[in-house]
Amino acid sequence: MPAYNEAHRLPRTLDALTDHLAAGTGRWGEWEIVVADDGSTDATGDLVTARQDPRIRLVTAPRNRGKGHALRLGVAASRGHRVLVTDADLATPVEELERLDKALCEGNAAAIGSRSAPGARIGDRQHRLRELLGRAGNLLIRRTVVPGIRDTQCGFKLFDGDPARAAYAASRVNGWAIDVEVLRHLRSAGLSVAEVPVRWSHQPGSKVGPLDYARALTEFTRIALRGLRPADVFAPFLFLLMSVALYSGRFFDPAHRYLPDSLRDQNQWEWFFAVTADNVAHFRNPLFSELQGFPDGVNLMANTVMPGLSVPLTPLTLLAGPAVSLSLVMTLGLAATAAAWYWLIVQHVVRGRIEAFLGASLAAFAPPMVSHAHAHPNFVVLFMIPLIIDRALRLCTGTRVVRDGVVLGLMTAYQVLLGEEALLLAALGMLLFAGAYAVVRPDTARESWRPLVKGLLIGASVCLPLVVYPLVWQFSGPRSYTGIEHNPRSFNSPLALLSFAERSWLAGDAETANALSFNTTEQNAFYGWPLVLLAFAILVRLWKRALVRALAFTAVAAAFLSLGREFRIPLTDITLPGPWKLLADQPLFEAVIESRVAMVCAPALGLLLAIALDRLLAAHRLRTRYVGLLGVGLALLPLVPAPLKAVDRTAVPAFIADGTWTSYVREGESLVPVPLPDPGDAEALHWQIEAGLGFKLPGGYFNGPYGDERVGIYGAEPRFTSNLLRDVRNTGEVPPVNASWRDQARADLAYWRAGVLVLTPQPNDGALRETVEKLVGGPGRWVDGVWVWDLHERGLARGPHEGVRPRAAPITLP
Repeated sequence: MPAYNEAHRLPRTLDALTDHLAAGTGRWGEWEIVVADDGSTDATGDLVTARQDPRIRLVTAPRNRGKGHALRLGVAASRGHRVLVTDADLATPVEELERLDKALCEGNAAAIGSRSAPGARIGDRQHRLRELLGRAGNLLIRRTVVPGIRDTQCGFKLFDGDPARAAYAASRVNGWAIDVEVLRHLRSAGLSVAEVPVRWSHQPGSKVGPLDYARALTEFTRIALRGLRPADVFAPFLFLLMSVALYSGRFFDPAHRYLPDSLRDQNQWEWFFAVTADNVAHFRNPLFSELQGFPDGVNLMANTVMPGLSVPLTPLTLLAGPAVSLSLVMTLGLAATAAAWYWLIVQHVVRGRIEAFLGASLAAFAPPMVSHAHAHPNFVVLFMIPLIIDRALRLCTGTRVVRDGVVLGLMTAYQVLLGEEALLLAALGMLLFAGAYAVVRPDTARESWRPLVKGLLIGASVCLPLVVYPLVWQFSGPRSYTGIEHNPRSFNSPLALLSFAERSWLAGDAETANALSFNTTEQNAFYGWPLVLLAFAILVRLWKRALVRALAFTAVAAAFLSLGREFRIPLTDITLPGPWKLLADQPLFEAVIESRVAMVCAPALGLLLAIALDRLLAAHRLRTRYVGLLGVGLALLPLVPAPLKAVDRTAVPAFIADGTWTSYVREGESLVPVPLPDPGDAEALHWQIEAGLGFKLPGGYFNGPYGDERVGIYGAEPRFTSNLLRDVRNTGEVPPVNASWRDQARADLAYWRAGVLVLTPQPNDGALRETVEKLVGGPGRWVDGVWVWDLHERGLARGPHEGVRPRAAPITLP
């Protein structure tokens, strides 16, 4: 019993203990009471010695150091076959000892009284604030230090003697967290701990002060950190180094460096972060903006702006700029994704840290992930996906269905705000895995499907109310669209699965990769034939393991789906229908780029790799081990990515950077670049950011509706003048402008509420300049590095807004 200045309560407590133990001499046998006086300044010690009972002993500390130190002294001095630890207030009556002793007789090493276990009875309750703080502390403890124990702090615990003395001797904290540290020690030693419901009533005179909660939190943190294996700290650090190395060309100077293989996506994503921060700072709707596509605007929720990160990062974006925010999101997000896969593998697949590290590295840094690392944070920041998978696996056990279902719903809602397509592909991968595992392990499926379905329904009931508004805005709000047509080459060739990606360090083949994909950000396969052979060897060698067969089916099925609606057998003219045809026109799937389904293969292959390495490293024959590791090395080395290419950023024209534009663009007007920004050239988005989002742009790079049917297209709905200027940029030919064309240009400029036309030096700028002169009826002026046509001087600014809106020529997809 720890005691500090307990002179007023100690006599009653000692009487209760001795009476109960003495009355049950036949039941308890020999007993002793050890009072650990923690440097009391009152008569606590004298009261113990005054009893002159050899069964009641006193151990003292020279000064007050805390409950933990007192218990360490007292338990070390104990001699019993079993050790009961109880608080001096006896909030749990000693009669409850019978319940704890029964639990130890059932084979447990410790039995702890619990106020939270079913069957517990609470008499007088403590103050409401203390009760809430206690519950919050228990929740934190369950999540970080000793999972599964509802109440670690009830001061009534019975232990087997020798394990208790070893656990307390190994403890280091001196405060209230001693209970947690001891329980963690017992768990680590493989000893079972039973949580027993008891009676409990709050007793006045508590020694717990307000600052003790903060001290306990500090101690809990120390315990949790000490419990980490060095590899569990080192692995995330290595993932971070790997991510920084990948982005090294941009990471250290993001505002002035550009990833050219991102095409125009880096400009687009920086604009997304900038406009979201601007909307939040000015209390505007973060799901819409008219800064692009003016005057119609952009449905930001329909453009995957990742509000789950772009909104909370508003202060950083406003302070350091969107380039810094985007760089940190992609660098830290990739490392966090790898760390999450590592954690999932350790929790559910293999315990070996080296195996888990290599498996997670493949899952997060596979060639398709590196391809998307150029430009798509929504496919790089995937740390929620392993957490969602973990929660689904917990549901299958049926232990805490309601809690796990609620947490799953919250996680899913957050992932919706990070990226819906990634969530859809992950759900497809989990469905493929679940179906395969149910076939190979029907017994497990029968036991798991009910709690899983119940948990999924609970999760849906939690998730849907949280995301219904942004989803309704996305699909039915202003500037929403009904589906989008992608590049006709948006499927994988079977050869793409066996070839190497452009950014593979040792085996990269840009010519082959570009021939088998439609751009550098969508190289969604390219696992290489050595890894495919390794996966096949793992499947053959470990065929008996149900997990291996289910993972292999998941990878093969995802790769097959990624072939698209139909595929041609390589080196032949034979074309076969593809399985994606069954999903292509279904809701949600109609907007998916089918080649991206092959990204599901990355974590499946990573888990297979971890399983194989675990088996190899445990092999008794050195020859088997070395040959196997050599094969793994040969399969992985060609996939190691080279750092992403980075170049100096194109300078912003002085006309924009120096603020000269403010003399030409009035309130409610737009600045019109020549040609208008589109998916082929979105540098004007960077101008807009550098100008503090001070002017609006017609055109742009985003997804929006086209026509009365609201079919999704890339960029703003094209008009006659935007198409004309784009064609001149592409061909360098000046068209024969007539009066009808000039009238149409005037109508378009009026619709865009144009204040000024701006032409920067660029290929075919001479033809563009001549065309604009013909359209507006006069030459421009050279101002601060650009050609400028002031539409106010020509009477063309702020004209009628009901200009003709002709259907555009066939749209060229990026």
